[in-house]
Amino acid sequence: MVSAQSLEFETPSKVTANALSSLDLTKPESINDKLGLPTNALRKEHKKATEVDQTVTDGRDRFVGNLDIKSDADEPILKPTDNRFVLFPIKYHEIWAQYKKAEASFWTAEEMDLSKDMHDWDNKLKEDERYFIQHVLAFFAASDGIVNENLLERFSSEVQCAEARCFYGFQIMMENIHSEVYSLLIDTYVREPSERTKLFQAMETIPCIKKKAEWALKWISDDRSIFGERLIAFAAVEGIFFSGSFASIFWLKKRGLMPGLTFSNELISRDEGLHTDFACLMFSHLERRPHPDTVEMIIKEAVEIEKEFLTEALPVSLIGMNATLMCQYIEFVADRLLVSLGNPKVYKVENPFDFMNLISLEGKTNFFEKRVSDYQKSGVSSAQASREAGTEVKSAFSFDEEF
Repeated sequence: MVSAQSLEFETPSKVTANALSSLDLTKPESINDKLGLPTNALRKEHKKATEVDQTVTDGRDRFVGNLDIKSDADEPILKPTDNRFVLFPIKYHEIWAQYKKAEASFWTAEEMDLSKDMHDWDNKLKEDERYFIQHVLAFFAASDGIVNENLLERFSSEVQCAEARCFYGFQIMMENIHSEVYSLLIDTYVREPSERTKLFQAMETIPCIKKKAEWALKWISDDRSIFGERLIAFAAVEGIFFSGSFASIFWLKKRGLMPGLTFSNELISRDEGLHTDFACLMFSHLERRPHPDTVEMIIKEAVEIEKEFLTEALPVSLIGMNATLMCQYIEFVADRLLVSLGNPKVYKVENPFDFMNLISLEGKTNFFEKRVSDYQKSGVSSAQASREAGTEVKSAFSFDEEF
């Protein structure tokens, strides 16, 4: 006779219950083995293999460690205080000095003289060169608006120290002037209305510009990123995304072409260099900074996008520049930025463009021909220096002084 016990069979629920009872829930490896899941070591290897193409956002947990969005609340420069509504006494003297340096370098779009450019545009530039310049200007025209979007939507509301707010307020005004100049350049050089419209709407109509813009815009809308990460990202926008295009226009200056364009490039590149330096200064004031691996990852991502932009999407060969040397120059600029952010160099290359060393924004233009690009508004810097030295300069400021 068959017993009732022998008639029992393994139902799905019993199988599950027996399996669970044999697990040691205090040992994750036991669960992995029983359920056929990968061990920690295997998971790490899998993660390592799949991280190659991850974005900075996806890899944040790996690099930032215990830094999260709440960490920003503990940063002194981001913490609201009652004193933020009053400027004096100055607390962050280095930040204030950068603001005064920017203020002393003020200029306007009306100072640009484009009268000689059209002769070069029509008679000396090749079709490929005109195409290149148009698209570089289209990128610049859009990018300054993106930088301002970040300043208005994120940085100005996050940063609480009054000295930095002064700088950001002034930077917003200067970015507006840059945008106006680029728009005037496009409006002057491009006679065909439909082509002008395409260039003014480059973020929607030109894929290579759209890609760069989207990289910057993602940082503005990223609610998971900490302030330090976004500070690095926009240092990369102004320090790397602009660098190759600035160099390409300086290449035209070396050839004696487009004096109005190249002079505006001197002024704007000087400003953007100051903005990048300020981002590095703000980064140095953070008490809890992103891991150096995060810094490197963001910078390297920007480098690859810029290389693609100037060697494939809009190749510098169009204006007679060497694409390999342009890539090296972008790497050189990236290394310089990494060092300013406290990281070691990654690329370890020399500056391949001697003409960039010669320019070095020293303004060696004829004093009587035009204002040099490193001019400073009368008296501002001297008055600042005098205050720091404990002396006073009388009648130092004059609105009508010529340079």
